[in-house]
Amino acid sequence: MNSSLIIFTIMGMAVVTYIPRMLPFVMFRGKELPPFLQGVLQNVPFATLGALIFPAVLLINDGNILFGLAGAAAAFIIAFLGANVIIVVIGSIVVLSIYSLFI
Repeated sequence: MNSSLIIFTIMGMAVVTYIPRMLPFVMFRGKELPPFLQGVLQNVPFATLGALIFPAVLLINDGNILFGLAGAAAAFIIAFLGANVIIVVIGSIVVLSIYSLFI
């Protein structure tokens, strides 16, 4: 590949990713979305994160599904108690560190 093709490819990718990010700001400026749609859009990051994390929970340690389930259960309990995301991550790391000492 020559350098001009690479530069044009990068510029094209920048434009293609910029347009969907900028369109909502331009189209919905000054408009209020319905409460139901706001609720749906607020939950999209959590649903996406769950879809990305769940398969890793089951495959984190070859042959030992309990390892991933213990970490997920610890994270769920700590999050259910209302802790910050950083505390949830650190708590599940601590639980898995202690669990790994006994297996």
